Amino acid sequence: MYQGNPLAEVPIGVIGFVYCITNNLTDRKYIGKKQATFSARSGRSTRPLHGRIKHLGHGQVESDWRTYFGSCKELNEDVLLFGEEEFTREILHFAHSKSELSYLEAKEQFTRDVLLKDEYYNKLINVRVNANNLRG
Repeated sequence: MYQGNPLAEVPIGVIGFVYCITNNLTDRKYIGKKQATFSARSGRSTRPLHGRIKHLGHGQVESDWRTYFGSCKELNEDVLLFGEEEFTREILHFAHSKSELSYLEAKEQFTRDVLLKDEYYNKLINVRVNANNLRG
């Protein structure tokens, strides 16, 4: 869901999104990020004299974002226990770079105090952001 509507495709130029998954039975939430696409290298590899592998052919491959329920073990256990239909998955922000994606996730997690409130599954905030990749 994005802004109350089902999302069939991510907008062009978007590499990922920050999301909120809500357990509708307990109202517990999880804030996370997911890349919608990732780089795929196809073709054969050649090994130049200096020892580095060069990959021939580059492209983008869609991730499993349509069925993803986060990396939180406790959340995934609840999804198995209660069933996917008891959870709402909502996109909060789209991102156009990995740095923007990490920044928006951390900002959302800190703003909501996810580590301080029992209503969140989150137990860790891990962020590494390069400011140069945030400024356009």
